[in-house]
Amino acid sequence: MCGIAGIFDTRERRSVDRAVLQRMNDAQWHRGPDEGDLHLEPGLGLGHRRLSIIDISTGQQPMFNEDGSVCVVFNGEIYNFQELVPELEALGHVFHTRSDTEVIVHAWEAWGAACVTRFRGMFAFALWDRNRETLFLARDRLGVKPLFYALLPDGMLLFGSELKSILAHGGLRRDLDPLAVEEYFALGYVAEPRTVFRQARKLPPAHTLLIRRGSPPAAPSRYWDVRFTLDNRISLADAQAELVERLRESVRLRMISEVPLGAFLSGGVDSSAVVAMMAGLSSAPVNTCSIAFSDPTFNEAEFAAMVARRYATNHRVETVASDDFGLIDTLARLYDEPYADSSAIPTYRVCQLARKHVTVALSGDGGDESFGGYRRYRLHTMEERMRAALPLALRRPLFGALGRLYPKADWAPRMLRAKTTFEGLSRDSVEAYFHSMSIFRGPMRGLLFSASLKTELSGYDALEVFRGHATRAGTDDPLALIQYLDLNTYLVGDINTKVDRASMAHSLEVREPLMDHSLVEWLATLPSTFKLANGEGKLLLKQSMQPHLPDDVLYRPKMGFAVPLASWFRGPLRERVRESVLGPRMRETGWFNFGYLEHLVDAHQRGARDYSAPLWTLLMFDAFLRNSIDDRPA
Repeated sequence: MCGIAGIFDTRERRSVDRAVLQRMNDAQWHRGPDEGDLHLEPGLGLGHRRLSIIDISTGQQPMFNEDGSVCVVFNGEIYNFQELVPELEALGHVFHTRSDTEVIVHAWEAWGAACVTRFRGMFAFALWDRNRETLFLARDRLGVKPLFYALLPDGMLLFGSELKSILAHGGLRRDLDPLAVEEYFALGYVAEPRTVFRQARKLPPAHTLLIRRGSPPAAPSRYWDVRFTLDNRISLADAQAELVERLRESVRLRMISEVPLGAFLSGGVDSSAVVAMMAGLSSAPVNTCSIAFSDPTFNEAEFAAMVARRYATNHRVETVASDDFGLIDTLARLYDEPYADSSAIPTYRVCQLARKHVTVALSGDGGDESFGGYRRYRLHTMEERMRAALPLALRRPLFGALGRLYPKADWAPRMLRAKTTFEGLSRDSVEAYFHSMSIFRGPMRGLLFSASLKTELSGYDALEVFRGHATRAGTDDPLALIQYLDLNTYLVGDINTKVDRASMAHSLEVREPLMDHSLVEWLATLPSTFKLANGEGKLLLKQSMQPHLPDDVLYRPKMGFAVPLASWFRGPLRERVRESVLGPRMRETGWFNFGYLEHLVDAHQRGARDYSAPLWTLLMFDAFLRNSIDDRPA
């Protein structure tokens, strides 16, 4: 696991300033503290920071082909590289290392841009082909590894694993994109391909970008997509057996390492399944780590301990205090753009714990999206049955009126909290799911934003992010459609972003067996009833894991990785919230309706409403302004 950075002159061969490239590379030192190197030639500079995992002795980067005409800098792991080596050798390529990085160089020579379709893994890389005067950027299918880029007005292309690397160049203007602000307050993150800065972009998952010097910059090109065909006629029993074998293979590939390796163990189904497979593949006890919470409402440690005892793992637990909110500014600096998932706090802590004992950790991320595990999936499919019974022309006015009139009842039993359900029933499927996923829902953003920001938005609504993906989904199955949306939005923008930055902050590599693209493709062929049936999510995974895990782990209610925001904002963070949300930085943007901000703070702090998620979103936006705009580095 590493960090990459670079500068490419798309027009000529102007010299690249070594000191500037060094500064960009050093901005990501935490991603690769073991080694770092640069390669410069006319019109090009490539930088790399290395966290040594495989082929420690000879895997240094930038890495070249035999005659030095092709060079690559790479972040990630190609898990099937050992299978590709003999195939490439048969084509005449000569290998000088045992690293997966060298496979990329020769695969480019053999197959060109199509090389990415042969790779199984998580990756973001930049490859320079001097003979073709071509720079080739690529990102893995599910967006596990990040890649940012920016084309400056003078024709210089900057790229890096994190925004801070591009910002370190000094030539990127820090003008905020109002459309990114709209997306952030709707979703809690800025969706691909946008970044918070107008000039910078994220390379979307499953995309490549090929730039030939002297030619107009091309648009990113998609090379993969998941298709929810749901047409696999396999029996449930056979699917359970096949799933276990597929999981075992995916985990086995991700256990290849020359450094200490372990796993996160939260006590949930996904991470527990990964640990069970690891234990069956390892002759030594598996290293596992968990975070416990002093607040029992959020504590899953006892369930993690059950799995640890069953497989006799080397289990380590640390308790996070219920007032562990000192990371706010650390997180703002870490993510480079506003990011509002408060579970970034315990994720940061569990990565910190893991790095004390291992350099590589396997996680259970991606399981909810592919196996149908989120509670919102069950609620959405229930609503879909009601939407199917009445045409939208009837539902929109009827349930729209009920949604406006029905009070918001956060305090009431769940069955009486009908406002969100009415609002969802008044919308079509995609709009309803977007509404359920939004932190500041449409009417709230209407109250939150000032007239000037609304003018800048020119009618743009973050719903367009979901609409765009829905047009490619290729399915109208209620569950499959929202799984597809999550795989392209929430998984990438929230989950993968959170884990990458938190782990890399501690120079820890995290691997994701449940996001193996071949496993995701296979699961997408299975009927939705294998995933969600009779109100039970992850049906296939849970039943396949019954011989391997306790029922108390498999069939307990899902807890999530949450922190007690509501009580923080009424207690120890009471003044911090007021100072941040109602402070001068937020006012100076001119983007917010301060009367509504005061309502959010006052109503929450007197206990009239639970606005903890919106307030955290505002708090992190203020922290972003303070750390990335006000305190910009020299």
